Amino acid sequence: MEKQWVANWIMDDAFKGLEPINLFHKEMEPKQFEHKEDLKNLHMLARKSFVLSGGITDAFLDISADDYYKVYINGKFVGQGPAQGNYFHYFYNRFEISAFLQAGENTIAVHVYYQGLICRAYNSADYRQGLIAEISVDGQVVEKTDQHWKVMRNGAYSSAGIIGYDTQYLENIDNRLQPKGWKLIGYNDHAWTPATVHTTDDHELLLQPTPPLQVYTIQPKMIQTLADGGYLLDFGGELTGQFQMRAQGKPGQVIEIRCGEELQDDGRVRYEMRCNCTYQEKWTLSGAEDELEFYDYKAFRYVEVIPEPSIELGLELTLELDTSSFAAIVRHYPLDPAISQFNSSDSMLNSIWEICKNGVQFGSQENYVDCPSREKGQYLGDNTIITHAHAYASGDLRLFRKSLVDFALLSSRVCSGIMAVAPGHFMQEIADFSFQWPIQLLEYYKQSGDEAFLREMAPVAEQMLQHFVQYQREDGLLAHVAGKWNLVDWPEGMRDGYDFPLTRPVGEGCHNVVNAFYYGARIAVAEIREILKLEGESRASLDSLKSSFRQVFLDEQTKLFVDAEGSEHSSLHGNALALLFGLVERAERDYVVDFLRQKRLSCGVYMSYFLLKGLAAAGEHTLVYDLIRSEDLHSWGNMVKEGATTCFEAWSKKLKWNTSLCHPWASAPIPLMIEEIIGLKPAVPGWKQVSFHPRLPDSLDWLELCFEVPTGTIRFEYRDGQTTLMLPEGVTLV
Repeated sequence: MEKQWVANWIMDDAFKGLEPINLFHKEMEPKQFEHKEDLKNLHMLARKSFVLSGGITDAFLDISADDYYKVYINGKFVGQGPAQGNYFHYFYNRFEISAFLQAGENTIAVHVYYQGLICRAYNSADYRQGLIAEISVDGQVVEKTDQHWKVMRNGAYSSAGIIGYDTQYLENIDNRLQPKGWKLIGYNDHAWTPATVHTTDDHELLLQPTPPLQVYTIQPKMIQTLADGGYLLDFGGELTGQFQMRAQGKPGQVIEIRCGEELQDDGRVRYEMRCNCTYQEKWTLSGAEDELEFYDYKAFRYVEVIPEPSIELGLELTLELDTSSFAAIVRHYPLDPAISQFNSSDSMLNSIWEICKNGVQFGSQENYVDCPSREKGQYLGDNTIITHAHAYASGDLRLFRKSLVDFALLSSRVCSGIMAVAPGHFMQEIADFSFQWPIQLLEYYKQSGDEAFLREMAPVAEQMLQHFVQYQREDGLLAHVAGKWNLVDWPEGMRDGYDFPLTRPVGEGCHNVVNAFYYGARIAVAEIREILKLEGESRASLDSLKSSFRQVFLDEQTKLFVDAEGSEHSSLHGNALALLFGLVERAERDYVVDFLRQKRLSCGVYMSYFLLKGLAAAGEHTLVYDLIRSEDLHSWGNMVKEGATTCFEAWSKKLKWNTSLCHPWASAPIPLMIEEIIGLKPAVPGWKQVSFHPRLPDSLDWLELCFEVPTGTIRFEYRDGQTTLMLPEGVTLV
């Protein structure tokens, strides 16, 4: 049931009367947008005091903001959000707040941020700014945003530059401009201005289908004094969030904060990071005791706190840094570490599992992100791996479901062929990724058993396939798919010499990978039709497309698949996908498998998921395990040896020019170990029956695993050659 709001949207007065900017467009048809510079990177504070009588039974806060909010009641942090969405499908959050309220005077205070950049991280730069909130106590609205709220623009936050792919403003914070105590009861806000009510707001608000972020504080594992008087902090592993501390010094005195994912050879923080982010910011003190409050989040492990020289006119100035206050405010999608546990006799295998699980944890924010530093964006192709791994790491399918809707809704506005990034206002299109949406939808159904959702989303998959008919030749293959980027793999150096010009837009001709994914998508959609008993193309009717693929790409002499029509080159990619999607017949299977055995992981970490699944489909489980457990340069083991605490964007820090050291698209070992090596799969959708075919290597003495599925907890143990499996009550083994 749709909520009927009593509250109004309120906003910074400078946005009054501005027509929203339509930022939706086809990637290959770019548009020019003009946005006022003085309205970018805008921090707005809003607050309201109200009085309550005693005897509160229950109380709820419904709240949303564009682009983002952090909300406090009586000085205590309540939550933040919302998950990014398009204005025509925008989210609000609901918090139970009875524990924050008291009889008598109360104050709600909100820090609203509008970024103003076109990027993957925010749905911004469209002049939609502001806040809506209402508090209900025992079923009655007792406070709501309206003209009686007070607002002010917070000038304490100034830009220290833009990092990533126009992803984030660095924050130089001047606490002399920070209104001290503004979150608390009794703060004097008489100089603030009455809020401007937005009378023509067009947000269509829906209750966010996923929980708000989990936010908590951790202390550094190590604090080291530096020779120049500062401090080096190590939080023990990669995390996502903000650094915080307290200090007191001379008014105007500056402390530099540097964050990074790794250390340099000299032991200092590498704040000019590999991933195209320079985490270097300055904090200016007010003279009173100050608390550092960064707003946006970073991906980091190490922090340097560097005070400016404290000598002026030959006199030493007093600067007190409260080292006990050094902490990180960590944020990510809620994940209970006890839900999914893995341990074995192989310490390297344990470390590989751990970096993949951590990568998924910190790469899951209000949506999945390809990395929480450079892009902070949800990429459709990355999600094929991330959603599969997150389902097992978290036991929570809500974010998986939301991700499918994110792409369906944005794509309906821009291109029925499915967009590559959603949400966010960065319009990018990748054909390979479009074909993976129905594959993800089918995987979600197998995990959840939610047939109603499958039926609701099925038309999106049908429309996607229909979009690509325009590129179809008489033989059914796609040629010159120029409307979207043809990726194959990333970075370019991980394409194993793929022999087709992958320009943007792509050149003339017909190539393997796009057609393999196209075939895989049509197989998935045909299976969805069979499940839902819908009319349309069946899996059997796709034999002609399979024959066309084989006729064009199979080299009869080598028994391998070439990269493109007319090419003589065979890459890992063209053969791994052909194996996965059943395009390889028995006569050439051994040739393809032997070829892939020699190639090993001669691809990017993204493509490794499809390679491993293809080998598993061919029954090559020993090779699958060998590749997962490998310590070659191209391996997860190499990430561990290079000090990873979360899985990398590439096999090594040095194998990509802008490598992110937290990239959950590298988390393939989690689903592959569970499904193909331990051998547990849903035998029917929703895990009401379980298939169990263990294929554990002799090198393992013991292994323990537990994970959550919709029917309950599954526990597995292997010890001394014996397996023990415990299933949820009522779940049967087949």
